[in-house]
Amino acid sequence: MTRTVLITGATGTVSTALMGHLKGAGVRMRALVRDPAAAAAARAAGAEVVAGDLGRPATLGPAFAGVQDVWLLVPNGPRAPEHSMNALWAARGAGAERVVRLSAVGAAHDAPTRSGRLHALSDAETQASGLEWTLLRPMWFMDNLLNEAAEVREKGTLRLDMGQGRLGMVAADDVAACAAAVLAEAPGAHAGRTYTLTGPESLGLDQAAARMGAALGREVAYRPVSGEDKRAAMLAAGADEWTAEMVGEYSAAFAQGWGDFTTPDAEHLLGRAPQTVADFARAHARAFTG
Repeated sequence: MTRTVLITGATGTVSTALMGHLKGAGVRMRALVRDPAAAAAARAAGAEVVAGDLGRPATLGPAFAGVQDVWLLVPNGPRAPEHSMNALWAARGAGAERVVRLSAVGAAHDAPTRSGRLHALSDAETQASGLEWTLLRPMWFMDNLLNEAAEVREKGTLRLDMGQGRLGMVAADDVAACAAAVLAEAPGAHAGRTYTLTGPESLGLDQAAARMGAALGREVAYRPVSGEDKRAAMLAAGADEWTAEMVGEYSAAFAQGWGDFTTPDAEHLLGRAPQTVADFARAHARAFTG
């Protein structure tokens, strides 16, 4: 039987990449979106597009009907546990069998970030849901470097607020490929497993900048900034206060060495080494160089 996978967060970076990796994998994809007009990428990947809103449980029944697997990704925010809860409730009501959930590195009741603590609540609920579950907990995404692309193009600098902290950053596309590897396998293969997904090496941002520069053929230097300055820049760029403060919490934790590790989990799921920072820079060279 061909299994149907419901993709939540279907217009975002990770879920869009996931659909690309699942295309041709022998599963039927259904993309949950609030606005079907914004789902061109999902349609291009061959997904059936259905309307629904994780913040409005009454809209979810038709989207979950007939689904065997759920890819559960909810945006960071104070309502994240509510949205995750609504998805699990709808999945159980529809008779779904398996949920693969995108959590966050270090999710725990005593995590140093509000995001990590909220993810811990949803992880616990997922584990107690009665569904087969797998949790993916990625490190800081290399894709966050794209937020600094204009600065890299114009000044050759990365301006971030992580001090001299080191972290095993991971590419979002590799996280998506890991999720696809889990969802493409038969139930049971990854049941009850939690994978912490990192890149292949833990780097300080000065090292990451040097590797980017070598890959791009130009000098790139890391310039540490204060948390207050980064928060102000995020707010000026349109971020809401909750998100700006949450990102600052992660930066402060990483500055203290909280992300200074790697695991073999991504390589295990991918069957290859995950992308390096240099690989990522080359793949996105146009964004960094213009």
